[in-house]
Amino acid sequence: MKVACPGSFDPITLGHVEIIRRARDLFGEVVVAVGRNSGKQHLFSAEERLDLARAVLADVEGVSVEFIDGLLVDFCHAHDAEAIVKGLRFASDFDYELQMAHMNQHAGDIETIFLPAGPTFGTVSSTMMRQIAWFGGDVAKFLPPLVNEALVARIARNNSND
Repeated sequence: MKVACPGSFDPITLGHVEIIRRARDLFGEVVVAVGRNSGKQHLFSAEERLDLARAVLADVEGVSVEFIDGLLVDFCHAHDAEAIVKGLRFASDFDYELQMAHMNQHAGDIETIFLPAGPTFGTVSSTMMRQIAWFGGDVAKFLPPLVNEALVARIARNNSND
């Protein structure tokens, strides 16, 4: 069974990687849908987020990474994904994701499966990683090395332009 794991992945964290790997182990095949979130201002461009996700997941068999620009249900149909897998960290994630699951079921007859975040990375979010790194904090243990390097470099470049 093929499933889609959508997100903005700005940047992709080890928490994301854990959910994607678990989804692959459960369902066999995962297409990671890297997209825009209109409610967020992204640090990395869509192409950079796509490249980072592809690099981080290159050695994970059964996982592909594609860009999504449009409705998730249309993406799922176009990529033969039978369901959506979303990782949940907190009750607030569930409140939001349940609304989205209902709409995806209604709009495209696509089921959503929720996986609880594991204990190691259960509180990690991309937003938190960007904020901590912006103020000089070390987030290396929460990010793949390539992503940490890209984040540190991007913040240094942005700070030198201020």
